[in-house]
Amino acid sequence: MLEAQLTSLVEQCTRSDCELLIVDGGSSDSTVAIAQRYGRVICAPRGRASQMNAGAAVANGDIFIFLHADTRLPAHALQAIESVLKKPEVIGGAFRIKFDETNLAYRVVAWTTNLRSRLFHVFTGDQAYFMRATSFRAINGYPEQPLMEDLAIIPRLRSVGRFVPMPQYVITSARRHQKTGLLRSVLFMWYLRMLYRFGMSPIRLQRMYSDIR
Repeated sequence: MLEAQLTSLVEQCTRSDCELLIVDGGSSDSTVAIAQRYGRVICAPRGRASQMNAGAAVANGDIFIFLHADTRLPAHALQAIESVLKKPEVIGGAFRIKFDETNLAYRVVAWTTNLRSRLFHVFTGDQAYFMRATSFRAINGYPEQPLMEDLAIIPRLRSVGRFVPMPQYVITSARRHQKTGLLRSVLFMWYLRMLYRFGMSPIRLQRMYSDIR
């Protein structure tokens, strides 16, 4: 899966002026050796926020795209991003989502996620956030917390400009949901988000998240 992802990204980067940074959070398998064949590998403390911040700290581009290893960009994603960012009031955005599992239950979950994004501009990290480098630095990057960093960064970005939903779809792996069961996984994440909204610390939420996984 990793090699297919990186091959696709190299092809997209070849068509555009961009760099590919792979941030490793301390893997013990062959991830680093594989990744080094495709781009620059950065080592960082384990955790999405710390890893994404580490990548942004050494990135040279004017636009940052934060892509999870199990989420694939659409074919012309980079051109679509460049197009929407021609509007000076737009500082970033995220894509619609599809799962690589196509049965009805997964399509319904994806549809509700996309509807929520359109109506409330609430996104998940699987939706491949992108933003201007200047905007990212203006808000001091992702908050250094072990969970819910994707929810925490959106209000900060909205303070400096528009963060918009894109019409194109990324495809993300259903593996995590399949492991615990789709309904259980979705309800549990809703429960964690509710606790976060009511003030529970990301550290406590991370313990709960680790236990269920």
